[in-house]
Amino acid sequence: MQVSKTALLTAASTAVGMAMFVFGTVAAQASSQPNVVGQKYSDATSALSSAGLSVVVSTTVGDTVDRSNCIVTHQQGRTEPAPENTSASAVNQVLLSLNCGAAVASATSSGNSLASPEGRAAAAAAASATPTPSG
Repeated sequence: MQVSKTALLTAASTAVGMAMFVFGTVAAQASSQPNVVGQKYSDATSALSSAGLSVVVSTTVGDTVDRSNCIVTHQQGRTEPAPENTSASAVNQVLLSLNCGAAVASATSSGNSLASPEGRAAAAAAASATPTPSG
């Protein structure tokens, strides 16, 4: 009976140690990458590349704007392990989800609804940027 308790405690402490190692590695990786959510794709890729990370687009919604002007809506870091039996190194990647719709939806293009906070903000910004005729 004593042997099984010792084996159980050893297995439990090993599992806890492994969980802490894995969680610590993921947390360290996540904290070391710049947060680029809300930025244009072109700005996000510059910031991430400067941090030594490889950028991978995982999801794209819409096709109204050029990719460089798409907005990053989500990011997630991951480490792609090196292929087995090679001298290659693991690659730190950041998966990005992009919104490539127009700032505000119209009858002919996808985008944010005027009923959403994003749509109202975009419409207000467009209205304030449009010069009013003086006369």
